[in-house]
Amino acid sequence: MGLKILGVASSMRESSYSTRVLKLALEKAEKRGAEIKLLDLRELQLPMYHPEQNSSPELDKVTEYVKWADAFVLASPDYHGSMSGVMKNFLDFFWSDFAGKTFGYICASHEKGLTVMDQMRTVVRQCYGWSMPYGISVNSDQDFDKQGNITNENILSRIETIARDLAVYGSLIADQYKKDLQSKESDTFAARYR
Repeated sequence: MGLKILGVASSMRESSYSTRVLKLALEKAEKRGAEIKLLDLRELQLPMYHPEQNSSPELDKVTEYVKWADAFVLASPDYHGSMSGVMKNFLDFFWSDFAGKTFGYICASHEKGLTVMDQMRTVVRQCYGWSMPYGISVNSDQDFDKQGNITNENILSRIETIARDLAVYGSLIADQYKKDLQSKESDTFAARYR
């Protein structure tokens, strides 16, 4: 079985550019042997995070997706230099499930989306996840035609790269993390999660 990658789309726009790129990245990862699922937070809306009220049918469904995944690709629009509120809400709910998982990042931005991806990386690092050292930033005006097709060859190449790297490095990290969880060694990162 291949690496299980969950793509998390967090745009509320029906024709979201970040979600389009995410879907393409997931398709490319699947061609590299990964199992994929898409979680579109626009369609399956989580309640607002509250530490003492963690029950709803939507939350149960999303929890099932998160527990399934070995790796994640987080996709967000750039909202004033930050990730979308629904992405932050998702991260707040599932922070305890990110340890030992690998993460990739996609951002739709009229700027470069660097602060958005840095903020998602910061959250993931605080939750003991592993981040790809780069992400994909797309600009709706420069990288797509009027039909929504990607026209920028550099973006297409970057999508291929992140799909490949997530499938390869994500598998290595997931396999080692699982071995470390099952071992009796105490000086591993995973020992605290046994």
